[in-house]
Amino acid sequence: MTAPSLPDASTQVTFPAGGVADRSTVVACLPLPDGRHGVVVARTPFHPLDHTWPDQPADTGTLGGQAVLDCVTGGVGPEGEFALGADIPVRRGDEEWAWLVVHVVAEPVAVGEEVELLVDADRRAALCAAHTGCHLLALALNAALAPRWRKDPGRSDSHGNPDFDSLAMDTSRMDTAASYDVYRIGKSLRKKGFTADGLAEDLPAVTDAVNARLAAWVAADSAVRIEAPGPELTARREWHAELPEGHASIFCGGTHLHHLGELAALSAELRLSEDGSELTVTTTPKRA
Repeated sequence: MTAPSLPDASTQVTFPAGGVADRSTVVACLPLPDGRHGVVVARTPFHPLDHTWPDQPADTGTLGGQAVLDCVTGGVGPEGEFALGADIPVRRGDEEWAWLVVHVVAEPVAVGEEVELLVDADRRAALCAAHTGCHLLALALNAALAPRWRKDPGRSDSHGNPDFDSLAMDTSRMDTAASYDVYRIGKSLRKKGFTADGLAEDLPAVTDAVNARLAAWVAADSAVRIEAPGPELTARREWHAELPEGHASIFCGGTHLHHLGELAALSAELRLSEDGSELTVTTTPKRA
């Protein structure tokens, strides 16, 4: 649909720095097909579901005293066309589009009204723990599987290990309890140099190596931060952690812990499919 009154600038966000509360002006309120309303403000602490890589669920909380029932990514195209979530026809960050955080509420809110935005902080903290755990798992898994590469696959993580996590990733999802990663071990990965022979037999040792590394990182209480080149929703943000093995970084648009001492424990369970073509990892954080 066409929505010429929508903003032509992307929403500014404060969640990368850990923001959970703010006050901002309503710049648009759109009726949605299901009878609810999508409210856009100039600046928000809410993290929306990303339509391109929907790994982290949306924040919940309140906007102007109303429950935020959902929070999704919206876009306004160069001709003023508005699209929401999976209906957006371009990839996140397309420079011809304005990118919006759309807060879904039951009742409309007047444009120009200043509203208070409050994120459910405990739920956010749980999602931060799961998302940080997901990145740590990626690095620990890359290290544990590094001896299985017979040649350089052309992509390494920030610790210099072949980036199995990136090269084999099929899906990554998280909730308030854990993160869930599924990796494909097929012909393309083998052609890149990964040796899958004997992985089923070695899986207990790989799991032990991953969990030992995760435990050491949690015990080190390493600092974690997000760096962003700007405040807009689509700024290319990067996760950083100062781990005992050295500095680590991963591009990421989600929310995270500030230091690993916020965890009491972090453990991973690895499961390989019977045919060896799929590795599933569940990474469970325990908050301190």
